[in-house]
Amino acid sequence: MEDLGGPRLYSCFRCRNNVCRHDDIISKDFQSGNNRAFLFSHAMNIVEGPKEDRNLITGLHTVADVFCSDCGELLGWKYERAYEESQKYKEGKIILEKFKIIKDNW
Repeated sequence: MEDLGGPRLYSCFRCRNNVCRHDDIISKDFQSGNNRAFLFSHAMNIVEGPKEDRNLITGLHTVADVFCSDCGELLGWKYERAYEESQKYKEGKIILEKFKIIKDNW
């Protein structure tokens, strides 16, 4: 059956601004502190903060926090650089914390 409702989206939990498409999920098996997070290939309607080196669970990465472009809520981060060869696949990808996004148009 054809889906006539358009793409399934996730929105900022605070202001309902669309921030990513369900089809852009690479993995649902990520952690952000004590919270679940999703790895996305793309996001929209976000603003990136300054780049900084951060020691994460999988090692040292250069990341930039990402914020909702409408309300400014911190939603996650973007991987700018991975220093471990096994983590290079994350470069350019975005992590969004599950509790900061809600399903929209499902």
